[in-house]
Amino acid sequence: MPRTDGLLRGIEHAFPDRPFTIELWDGSRVPSTRHGPTVTVRSPRAIGHLLRAPGELGLGRAYVCGEIDVDDLDGVIALLGRWHAPPLSLRQRLRFGASALRAAGLHRRQPPPAAELRPPRRRHTKRRDAEAVRHHYDVSNEFFALFLDETMTYSCALFEEGSQTLEDAQRAKLELICRKLALEPGQRMLDIGCGWGSLAIHAAREHGASVWGITLSEPQAQLARERAREAGVEDRVEFRVMDYRDLRAESFDAVASIGMVEHVGEGQIDEYARQIASVLEPGGRVLNHGIVVLAPQERGVHIGGEFSNRYVFPDGELLNLSRMLLAFERAGFEALNVENLHTDYAETLRHWTTRFEEHLDEAERLAGSERLRVWRLYLRAARNSFETGRNAVYQLLCSRPLTEGARSAPTGARHEPARRRVPPERVPA
Repeated sequence: MPRTDGLLRGIEHAFPDRPFTIELWDGSRVPSTRHGPTVTVRSPRAIGHLLRAPGELGLGRAYVCGEIDVDDLDGVIALLGRWHAPPLSLRQRLRFGASALRAAGLHRRQPPPAAELRPPRRRHTKRRDAEAVRHHYDVSNEFFALFLDETMTYSCALFEEGSQTLEDAQRAKLELICRKLALEPGQRMLDIGCGWGSLAIHAAREHGASVWGITLSEPQAQLARERAREAGVEDRVEFRVMDYRDLRAESFDAVASIGMVEHVGEGQIDEYARQIASVLEPGGRVLNHGIVVLAPQERGVHIGGEFSNRYVFPDGELLNLSRMLLAFERAGFEALNVENLHTDYAETLRHWTTRFEEHLDEAERLAGSERLRVWRLYLRAARNSFETGRNAVYQLLCSRPLTEGARSAPTGARHEPARRRVPPERVPA
């Protein structure tokens, strides 16, 4: 009798309703009880990963190593969002583990994949944040260029107004941000988490602003400087590698933070808002664009799952909208506009996934097979989170109130009308 027979029976008993087929390394199978994808376990080493780290992390390790494969990655992502494994008793878990161990045999402990990061030290120190950010972004500029548009904009695009191409949708998003910030020629803008410089270059070229962009990734800053020179705005744009907590005596008329707040963390979000307030002129505006979690969570924060924390966004934390608003209110800001773009992000991720799939060979050459598998999984999982309503992306526009004193004109006297804040244009002209 093949050694995998006990494992096959264990799978059948543990999952009597199976919207998937499992095929083992010796060709034996546990068929689906209804239509679904096929998961191929290519080696007993995959069982070792699952036994040492049951659940998401073990599955992720086995997949990244190539020990597990699937015939329909989109189908598996969708399935994980709607199917829940039935609970097993302790006795069932022990029997299942024993049959899996017999099927896999005894093997030397496999190290985690090289693409896995588990940074030491306390969360959200400057050193650890820099290490986590670089793990994600320093794969290579060329790698990101495989799926981003020509502006190298790595955040949600704006499709709602009829943009057909990713390039048009990203330019529409950049223009929307500048309009919301009410940028005028000669104003100084800070771009926190500037990426490859798309917003800074757009603000300088189209609105005449002087922009200071900061990032924790030196390769990003280098390419951003090159792109600013090519756009002819190097005299108005400066990119620095620095932490937002190191801002000191600088002063700006506007601040933008696009897709960066996810790296801040709930423990630092109040300091983050206070730091922005400390460098923003009275009457200035800040636009914070970030992913939030929609499901109710304790303390208003959702820390990414084990797979995401080890392979994609180490230490990433998604706050809910109310916690983010609270931080800015505590820092003395007045909220002007809140806008949800989650359907736009789902469409953006569809474009990124399609582009990435068109360049798999080049992606593997640049980043290796493990990173290739991480990104194929991540882009789909991110899209699914927006399509199913687990996550959203909000643009939160706030202003720092003016500090001038109240006028003392008598009641009923003719005087200048109270200053009214005009809501930002929703659609760029």
